[in-house]
Amino acid sequence: MDEREQVLKGKVAIVTGAGRGIGKAIAIAYAQAGAAVCCAARTVAEIENTVREIEARGGQAIALQTDVTQLDSAEQMFQKTVEHFGGLDILVINAGAIYERRRVADSRPEDWRATVEVNLIGAYFCAKTAIPYMQQRGAGKIITIGSGVGHRGRAGSSAYACSKAGLWMLTRVLAQELWPYNISVNELIPGPVKTAMNVDASAHRGSSLAESEWLKTPEDVVPLAMFLATRPEIGPTAQSFSLMRRDN
Repeated sequence: MDEREQVLKGKVAIVTGAGRGIGKAIAIAYAQAGAAVCCAARTVAEIENTVREIEARGGQAIALQTDVTQLDSAEQMFQKTVEHFGGLDILVINAGAIYERRRVADSRPEDWRATVEVNLIGAYFCAKTAIPYMQQRGAGKIITIGSGVGHRGRAGSSAYACSKAGLWMLTRVLAQELWPYNISVNELIPGPVKTAMNVDASAHRGSSLAESEWLKTPEDVVPLAMFLATRPEIGPTAQSFSLMRRDN
């Protein structure tokens, strides 16, 4: 990549859920833009593959197996990243799951809980652990990967909707708490994306939403993720940036 395009040169980023989909696309893009990237996820083979792709393009990256639902695992991820690269500037909270797709009356409590633990509790663990490292740097960017479902709800998606609604509120609260430290916190809403997790994407095609929506690839999310990572210290915070065409 041309030196002029190294907009993240000297930065260190952690991307959770970096083994596939949106997280993988963002990790590769950040590395191409000059950042040193920690690729974190539970599946080692997937994040190692992401690292190989980054290194093949001349970038820097490490793969760290991480379960964001476990605080000690999240803490080790941050500690090892900072030890390896010298600091932390950007955190993309992307790891997510949908274990429960039933209506509330038919839902399985263990699946409901598991969805919230990944999408909300895991996000909390990551954000909490990142704060002191970003404070040491004097600035930072936290980008949460949200969902329109977390703003409007959807029948049959109570666990996912509630977890993403909680993530949006966590984003806003963190932004208020961290702005004195030049740490911005914003939500990125991709809208419908062709990923392994979004197994019901085909179901949307027959809806009025699908007919007006843009079914994206993970790479289509990259420009907005790059925009948020490159804002100045006095840039936007506590905001929700959406790639959806309309709010339904």
